[in-house]
Amino acid sequence: MSDIADELRDRTFRFCLRTIKFCRTLPDHWVSREIGRQLLRAGMGVSGNYWSACRGRSDKEFIAKIGVAADEADESVLWLMAVMEAGVVDDSESRGLLREGKELRAILSKSHKTARENRLRRKGAARKA
Repeated sequence: MSDIADELRDRTFRFCLRTIKFCRTLPDHWVSREIGRQLLRAGMGVSGNYWSACRGRSDKEFIAKIGVAADEADESVLWLMAVMEAGVVDDSESRGLLREGKELRAILSKSHKTARENRLRRKGAARKA
């Protein structure tokens, strides 16, 4: 695996850990618990799906898994924004986690788009040959 892929594996895992820690700090209220459950699943899904994508079984599987990782990052951003906008928590940790979620979403979305385009390009080149 490349250094960039290793770095992104570490970064998604750190996001997962930060999300777990953050969810533990949410107030004990039914709304916070529900948002926390959704955020926790999405935050852990970013890392799990990216790691799965890196196993390198096939191009199709990589594209699918990295797409799911991007979707999970997007959903994490949604729940973090909900936590903040609803006034549940709005502190430096939530803002930092939101910033990291947005960055991961951008990276994973671009990786997904590039992987799809590369696959289509290879497919087109194979047809011409």
